[in-house]
Amino acid sequence: MRDHNSATIPNPEALQLDIAALRAETPGCRQVVHFNNAGCGLLATPVLTAMVGHLNLEARIGGYEASAARADGVRGFYTELAALINTAPENIAFAGSATHAYANALSSIPFEPGDTILTTRDDFVSNQIAFLSLRKRFGVQIVHAPNTPEGGVDVEAMARLMRAHRPRLVSVTHIPTNSGLVSPIAAIGRHCRELDLLYLVDACQSVGQYPLDVEEIGCDLLTATCRKFLRGPRGSGFLYVSDRVLRIGYEPLFIDMHGARWTAPGEYRPVGTAARFEEWEFPYATVLGSAAATRYAREVGLEAIAHRTPALAARLRDRLETVPGVRLLDRGPRLAALVTFAVDGAWQPQPFKEALDARKINSALSFREFAQFDFGDKDVDWCLRLSPHYYNTEEEVEHVADAVAEIVGGGGR
Repeated sequence: MRDHNSATIPNPEALQLDIAALRAETPGCRQVVHFNNAGCGLLATPVLTAMVGHLNLEARIGGYEASAARADGVRGFYTELAALINTAPENIAFAGSATHAYANALSSIPFEPGDTILTTRDDFVSNQIAFLSLRKRFGVQIVHAPNTPEGGVDVEAMARLMRAHRPRLVSVTHIPTNSGLVSPIAAIGRHCRELDLLYLVDACQSVGQYPLDVEEIGCDLLTATCRKFLRGPRGSGFLYVSDRVLRIGYEPLFIDMHGARWTAPGEYRPVGTAARFEEWEFPYATVLGSAAATRYAREVGLEAIAHRTPALAARLRDRLETVPGVRLLDRGPRLAALVTFAVDGAWQPQPFKEALDARKINSALSFREFAQFDFGDKDVDWCLRLSPHYYNTEEEVEHVADAVAEIVGGGGR
């Protein structure tokens, strides 16, 4: 993957965005200062129009009939996402969430007692819980690669662990939900390919924030949500499945009539595409909204988004760094648009967030139970997370930083 924090900027004109027009197409900008894009991005008008239009059509002619009438639009979910991450539509499966996609992917792997899952200390909480569940049920071993002193996984140490353990699965979260760290997933992928290891990437926080190329990453499986930086609706996500995984014959544990054909009373055959990881019932308005969100992101331009969004976060960090009582927590050689900080003094998490809510500033809290290793290393029990996106403005960054300074300076409760 290209380093989008590089000082060398190709095509500067292509990185320019019409922020006023983009905000005009984002109704929420008129209501709140939305710095919770790592939780859920604000819907753009074309996304809302696609969803409401389909629900109206279902009401007029019936649900089955509406999905048949919108078949081309539904196919757009696969073609748009395939273009976004450089794959074929047949390698994309819809999922109700990234966690659902991740669980389906894990369920397809034939784990046996003694198998190793190699991961990092900065993995997503739900993934770690799933690994612990697999350990409880199947007796797998979970190995965490160490971090470098500056933060983020030590790729060479991870490669040595690959050679030592020959893990059944290597799994990495590209950008964890609790910090701005960006993991070097392509470098890890090169080692996985060299050793012929199965590689799963959680790209929840990077899809829609950075350009992603699954061929460059070298992953076998990739999961993501549509609701965050892609600005799609809630209840939507996807799973990328490589041709290699499809050829091997991996399939979800609970495959249904959409993903397989019942070929004889005692036999079934999975379909040949990533659709084997889907289920028969779809929320079609959500699928169409996700397609519209992906198309919108591609039209805005991922290179431009990847240039502007982390830059807004960097500006916010620079401002917060000067605020007495605020301790920035993000570590690593490359940082994304998730800004996390702890607050000195008597402030408790919910009242602090409510103080921002009262100023119509959207934010999110993160707790030690979400990041046992990371927050243990940083010696914090909770932090506040602010996550701007390309449609936010420099003026909003200043406003948010001033609000944090005012709240922290006002004491705590």
